[in-house]
Amino acid sequence: MVKHETRIRVQYYETDAMGIVHHSNYIRYFETARTEFFRSRGYSYDRMEKSGVYMPVLTVSAEYKAAILYDEEISVICWIEKLKGASLSLGYEVRNAHTGELHAKGTSSHGFTDLKLKPVRLKRVAPEIYGVLKAAAE
Repeated sequence: MVKHETRIRVQYYETDAMGIVHHSNYIRYFETARTEFFRSRGYSYDRMEKSGVYMPVLTVSAEYKAAILYDEEISVICWIEKLKGASLSLGYEVRNAHTGELHAKGTSSHGFTDLKLKPVRLKRVAPEIYGVLKAAAE
């Protein structure tokens, strides 16, 4: 299974009055990691969409373990948990980039659709993308 690491430095605007990252930003961190994961496999969202494949979010969850503070550098690791014909599940870990401390973990699930949000079977409509994702999932 391929895991991709994306490093992010926490910005001031992402924190609350206590200097702690607001919980909503973890979902944004997941999205950044997911985007970079796909880019690292050769398929940016833009390239996927130009091929007629869209990936709307179906579910997202986060489990918080330890606070992240302003200016901390984090590492967000993303991988494929499950690839099915018309959907995909991803896993995430958010860690301190220097100490490895686990701050959060989470998941997201996505459907494969066309531009009109009609579900499509990825293997049929974009076999090259399916092949890249299948290889990354193994």
